[in-house]
Amino acid sequence: MSGTPSSPWLDGLTIGQVLARQAQHFAAQPAIVFTDGDVRMDYQQFDASVRAAAKGLLAMGVKPGEHVGIWATNLPQWVMLQYAAASVGVVLVTINPAYRPFELSYTIEQSDIVALFLTDKFKSSDYYAIFAEVCPEIATATEGSVNCPAFPKLRKAVALKPNAPNGFYNWDAMVSAGAGVKDAELKKIASTLKAGDCINIQYTSGTTGFPKAAMLTHRNILMNAWYVTGCQEIDEQDKICVQVPFYHCFGCVMGSLGSIVRGACMIIPAEHFNPAASLAVIEREGCTIVYGVPTMFVAMLDDPSFGTRTLTTLRSGIMAGSPCPIEVMKKVIGEMGCKEITIAYGQTETSPVTTQSNVNDAIEMRVETVGRALPGVEIQIVDAAGKPLRDNQQGELCARGHGTMLGYYKNPEATADVIDNEGWVHTGDLAMRRPDGCYRITGRLKDMVIRGGENIYPREIEEFLFTHPAIAQASVFGVPCAKYGEELCAWVQLHHGKTVGEDVLRAFCKQSLAHYKVPRYIRFVASFPTTVSGKIQKFKMREQMCEELHLKENETA
Repeated sequence: MSGTPSSPWLDGLTIGQVLARQAQHFAAQPAIVFTDGDVRMDYQQFDASVRAAAKGLLAMGVKPGEHVGIWATNLPQWVMLQYAAASVGVVLVTINPAYRPFELSYTIEQSDIVALFLTDKFKSSDYYAIFAEVCPEIATATEGSVNCPAFPKLRKAVALKPNAPNGFYNWDAMVSAGAGVKDAELKKIASTLKAGDCINIQYTSGTTGFPKAAMLTHRNILMNAWYVTGCQEIDEQDKICVQVPFYHCFGCVMGSLGSIVRGACMIIPAEHFNPAASLAVIEREGCTIVYGVPTMFVAMLDDPSFGTRTLTTLRSGIMAGSPCPIEVMKKVIGEMGCKEITIAYGQTETSPVTTQSNVNDAIEMRVETVGRALPGVEIQIVDAAGKPLRDNQQGELCARGHGTMLGYYKNPEATADVIDNEGWVHTGDLAMRRPDGCYRITGRLKDMVIRGGENIYPREIEEFLFTHPAIAQASVFGVPCAKYGEELCAWVQLHHGKTVGEDVLRAFCKQSLAHYKVPRYIRFVASFPTTVSGKIQKFKMREQMCEELHLKENETA
């Protein structure tokens, strides 16, 4: 299925050109609100801040085409740097805030970063200390100028917040230094940039092996931002609560870029997700749109303050990032009052969204499918041999169109594994197309559990578990079994104040599921291991269960 729309006004423009246009059209309208620190900027002020930061980059010696990394939570400087780098052709490398020394070291070296921008702390991580561990030369650096043998391309380390340890350069100092750069220099560089240039490198989750660096262009992410917000009918009157992290496509494409391309206001409730803070901001600021992964919506619905909040301004939003349980979707519509909430599906390699529902779609379609292909995106479902399948047949979902990445940075072999000779991105997700053109995600090729020759798709069992009134969250995965090859394990989180026994829950499953789909192991947990973007990490749960149950991989009876 493919869309054949007339091109939107931003097609062919760079991110810098889009911001300049919007700053003229919506000059005095609110652009960005960061409630932590009460930072509020209208479009004209935001554009001025971005230009000042862009001049600072040039004054620091960063050149068009070079790479700078940002390793931080949701800060005002994050968005400023995103737009500033793009406006002078500097590639922004987004780094997961949860990375530890080994992961950070790999990313700095692999992505050829020349400058690293970092915050101070996140949960238990001290960013300055972690950076000093991988780059001890910072201790004797002057104004962040490092000469680190481990990272020959790295020249600067810039603290986004004040009061950094000695050795680091400072964001405010960088901006001040940029005052000497002429506007003509920005204009000259902007005239050389093209919409098809790589402007963003984003690392995939990397659940196996090293994360891969997806190269995305101005056009990739601007077109995606435009069509994703179009499905929600967002305009300049809307206020978008962006509680998802910026380092992920959800935050920096659908959130940051999505708000600007429509002239809307982006509202950030906290540096990192906090359900109570999100609910308070939606109520206080009158947000009309809310973005989140399913675990975030579950946390908001289950927050003790939820029942006291007036959320009547909410009308739409996006639930995406991982499979969206039907029961959670129904609660967001019925209890949160977000009646026009949409589902979006995609991955980093497609910038990210490929399919999405629409605010006018029937509830049944919005809770049971991931919608239709975005305009300008083609989708096909193929079998193991790559042959296209008909409606209602399960196979791998493949996509191509304006969102297709350029490839993985310095990794042509991995690129060839994902993008075939005809330009199709192989997602690794199992899906089927309904006769009405909507798609259902039925599982993941690697997520499939094979028990005694029976193919089991955990998504099906998770959806069923969500129908139990005591269950707030559930995740199903396979663990090794000498007799059957694999057995099912379910981790279950209960709603506050609810109780249910393991045997009762297993009996509940037996009433409606085939015997081989009933989890052999059930664990009640208070939380799940997740990425910073909220995706549940099943591989960590599997490792924990193997250790707890003394199970060995590939064992036989």
